[in-house]
Amino acid sequence: MKTEDRTEPATEPLPAQPPGHRRDLAAAAAGVVLVAAAVLVGRAFDDPLRTLVVHWPPLLAHWYPHVGPGTLAAPAVAVAVIAHGPVLAGRLRWRALLLSCYAASLAWVLSLALIDGWDRGIAERLTTKHEYLRVIGRFDDIGAALRGFNGHILAGQPDNWPAHVAGHPPGATLTFVLLDRVGLGGGAWAGVWCIVTGALATVAVLITVRTLADEHTARRAAPFVVLAPVAVWAGTSADGYFTAVAAWTVALLALAATRTVRSPAAAASGAGLLYGLTCYLSYGLTLIAIPLLAVLVLTRTLRPLPLFALGALVVPVAFTLAGFNWWEAYHLLVERYYQGAGGVRPYGYWVWANLACTAIAIGPATLAGLRRSTAGAPGAVRTVRSGTTAPAQALVLLVSAALLALLAADLSGMSKAETERIWQPFMLWLLPAAALLPAPGRRGWLAAQAVVALTVNHLLWTGW
Repeated sequence: MKTEDRTEPATEPLPAQPPGHRRDLAAAAAGVVLVAAAVLVGRAFDDPLRTLVVHWPPLLAHWYPHVGPGTLAAPAVAVAVIAHGPVLAGRLRWRALLLSCYAASLAWVLSLALIDGWDRGIAERLTTKHEYLRVIGRFDDIGAALRGFNGHILAGQPDNWPAHVAGHPPGATLTFVLLDRVGLGGGAWAGVWCIVTGALATVAVLITVRTLADEHTARRAAPFVVLAPVAVWAGTSADGYFTAVAAWTVALLALAATRTVRSPAAAASGAGLLYGLTCYLSYGLTLIAIPLLAVLVLTRTLRPLPLFALGALVVPVAFTLAGFNWWEAYHLLVERYYQGAGGVRPYGYWVWANLACTAIAIGPATLAGLRRSTAGAPGAVRTVRSGTTAPAQALVLLVSAALLALLAADLSGMSKAETERIWQPFMLWLLPAAALLPAPGRRGWLAAQAVVALTVNHLLWTGW
């Protein structure tokens, strides 16, 4: 990674009413309208039919106003980031900024989770009937469990796996089995693991943006990547952990492709290794290949591919030799999906209501940034062809690749509802789009992000 530290002024000489301000507000307002439509249509549709299989459409949640230990801590973290985040992002040395962003992200996720209390917000989340910790005892013989894994995916099979175990490759469950083996068993340790590792995704995003665009852009993005509403779900499921693994896959490939790390070969191999692991944590995360492709396009090189490919083979080969067939398992999962809620939930509602879930999770600032990103995408594509891509255009292309992956997941029909949780690995790469917003009003946008997260977490009891 680059060792030099570049800083930017804390303030920028921009006009009080920057160009595009009203269109930014219109984009955020459009998100509000989309969410309102999903709520109203969902309630009208679901009351008589009960086919959406969520309690507070479009989110998997219950209406349950409540407070908890995090009720004081979460607003305090938000105020600190809003008041000091933009200035510190411009002044801190780069490594200090990364450490600060990790600490702030960790505090934000943890304090939001604690609004639901320690037990119900963290320690018990991964021990419910749907979750991974319910089957730890069935992995006493890991080899036998892997060889027989596919035989328990379908709902009609004896001792079929709980929903989340059946819905993911065994790499997800094995993570918690191995934690248990080293003495970190139980829901509390599992929850802490997901929060501590999940917050590392923030660092991966900032390193990637700095590497592919520039440090100035990464510094502008930093407070928005930290103070994201999606943190509501990052601390309550294993998807935050999956997000971090996928994010570091992209970050390491970017470092390898630009050769801005001490050992590009190790970075390329590490990126491949993590991509292989990503595919064995969640079937849908194979779509992270789209942002990975964007990295290669932006850097205009295929040099890391051979070592990346070798690294990417390690996890699949290990699982295959242990007796697990990924491709067969995926097809069985599709059948299991339609045996359950996936076969009941209407595609015609969720194909757009999923996007309403995304609007809530990424917040109004990201929506405004996406408006600017979408407007700049055609020009950014042209610069790639000519080899003259500016930092802002590099960011636009990275964000666009993540948006493409998210839309592919949406159209597949395999993500009907619960996408506020499931799509975290894609949403993470949309957050830096807020760096495109001008300096005037930046704190206002950050405040809007915090308000969304705090409102959702205090008024709703999220399902995962």
